[in-house]
Amino acid sequence: MEHLKDTNSRRVLSLLVANNAGTLSRVSGLFSRRGYNIDALTVGTTEDEQISRMTITLSGDDAVLEQIIKQLYKLVDVIKIVELEKGSSLRRELVYIKVKANDETRSKIVNICNLFRANVVDVAPESLVLEIVGPGSKIEAFFDMIKPFGIIEFVRSGVTGLQRGKTHVAPAKKKLSMPED
Repeated sequence: MEHLKDTNSRRVLSLLVANNAGTLSRVSGLFSRRGYNIDALTVGTTEDEQISRMTITLSGDDAVLEQIIKQLYKLVDVIKIVELEKGSSLRRELVYIKVKANDETRSKIVNICNLFRANVVDVAPESLVLEIVGPGSKIEAFFDMIKPFGIIEFVRSGVTGLQRGKTHVAPAKKKLSMPED
């Protein structure tokens, strides 16, 4: 089972966008119209309720990334775009994994969780639900250790992140106009 292991061509964009109905649809539609794939997408409001932050994980080289950014800036709702590069940003993902467990394997699974700072968030007679947060390499290593016990199902949030230190993605100082109801 591949879990997006080709990290060499994976890129992460952080977009500030107007928090308007249809913005997500317009951004994802741009990708599909141009034939680009979104590997992962997270969206949430920011400290300014008029602005949302989208974190988009995609695959591509510098030319593809440049083309995507140019096309995204043509959308009215896009305020700012920054690539979250490995060394200068924090990039994390949340994963829930339901794994087979019985009296014999439960303690082994819990020990692996402790090594990875993962949490057991649900216990049932024949399974455990595990929660892990971290960069992709940590998630992949955890999957490799848990896989022999039998993964029943899992869900990944997709990457989200911020730039480190004083650097931040800030919109222009203008106020956004919200659509009338």
